Amino acid sequence: MSDQPTDQPSELLAARRAKLDRIREQGVDPFPHDFPGVIAIAEAQAPWATLEAGEERDDAYRIAGRLAARRGQGKMAFLDIVDRSGRMQVQARADVLGEEAMAQLVEFDLGDLVGIDGTIFSSRSGELTLRVTDFTLLAKSLRPPPDKHHGLQDVETRYRRRELDLIANEEARELFVTRAKIVSELRRSLDDDGFIEVETPVLQPLYGGALARPFITHHNTLDRDLFLRIATELYLKRCIVGGLERVYELGKDFRNEGLSTKHNPEFTMVEWYEAYADYGNAMDRVEQLVVGIAEAINYDGPIDFAAPWPRIPLAQAIKDATGIDINEATERDALVAAIGASKKVKLDVEDRAWPALVDDLLSKYVEPTITNPVFITDYPTALSPFAKAHRTQPGLVERFEAFCSGMEFANAFTELNDPDEQRRRFEDQVRLAEGGDEESQPYDEVFVQALEQGMPPTAGVGLGIDRLVMLMTGRDSIREVVLFPAMRD
Repeated sequence: MSDQPTDQPSELLAARRAKLDRIREQGVDPFPHDFPGVIAIAEAQAPWATLEAGEERDDAYRIAGRLAARRGQGKMAFLDIVDRSGRMQVQARADVLGEEAMAQLVEFDLGDLVGIDGTIFSSRSGELTLRVTDFTLLAKSLRPPPDKHHGLQDVETRYRRRELDLIANEEARELFVTRAKIVSELRRSLDDDGFIEVETPVLQPLYGGALARPFITHHNTLDRDLFLRIATELYLKRCIVGGLERVYELGKDFRNEGLSTKHNPEFTMVEWYEAYADYGNAMDRVEQLVVGIAEAINYDGPIDFAAPWPRIPLAQAIKDATGIDINEATERDALVAAIGASKKVKLDVEDRAWPALVDDLLSKYVEPTITNPVFITDYPTALSPFAKAHRTQPGLVERFEAFCSGMEFANAFTELNDPDEQRRRFEDQVRLAEGGDEESQPYDEVFVQALEQGMPPTAGVGLGIDRLVMLMTGRDSIREVVLFPAMRD
């Protein structure tokens, strides 16, 4: 059977429709309102791991799930029921259910949602089984499920029709359960450390907090254009100004950039801000949080998350990878000359400003070589318009990015809290925009005025949830870990 749901033969769809009509003619509601008292299959199975083959109990359970397999008919049949927690065999017998009910049950189609009442026993082969004492059709499936032997293999269909992927592939269900555990553990860790979760606007009059192009929408009632946020940074720092001191937000950001294995235009980010801390404290917290998550989900993959992670200055990382010293080539022409003279580096330098060229050196020659977690630290001021100047190294800011498995997954600063310096940084961004830089940031006077109220020394972190899930689950494409990724027509 094809993976594509639109390719399903019309006779199969017609046969299921005919069964639906027969069920209704029998006085059965194929789509009842509820089915109370259900427990997870894993919960029903848990107490009986040591039940001996052939042993029977009177303990009764109610489970529900999708009919995934059926063996036998007539006087006795075995069916497999699947829910989020696992799969369980159930045994249907005519001498228990009666001939009519037995005939109804074995007529159910694969993919139908069924509620089962039964008592636990271990089959002669040692498989935990429920002997069916009653059953209820919970939803008639009018389309056949994906082929049970091959699952759902077509990648495009898996992404476009994620519900079919979840039905067909246990691994897909486990992945998104793991994702939920990662998010829960992250929230628990921050909450336990005194952070409070807040919510800030998704629709913003000015976008900011990152170097990215925004999506634009229109508010009809206000009759004005608004931007989908590219980051939560500026609003969260206003919360710090207001005295909340430790805040975080976990939610969607939107950046109008190209699709890739590492980027989905709509992505999930957590940002947190901590007063009276700096980027060194933030590195400690990122390290602690990620290690804790790995332990919580029992990570056993090839990445070594163990602390401490190396902390390498950006200029040193680039020099080690390319031989180019950006601390010496501090102007565009000098950097272009160094790139041209390098035997290791091949970059398109046309129409690329100095900050963009430095970023290219990092992303193309340093980032792909990183396997285990590494902090790259101390960035040029031109790359970081919201970070505080480095306290000992002129021209640099106190910033780090965390890299692992060839990609960046966290970005952090000792936050700039001098309003006059912030105003100058905004003005620099405006000049870049006038020069054609589409990823520069607009001038946000409201934010500057907030800083003029006084913001304490603060560390801020942005950590990509989708990329963290990729690392923790061994996936190499962001579309694997986003339930419904953006797709071309």
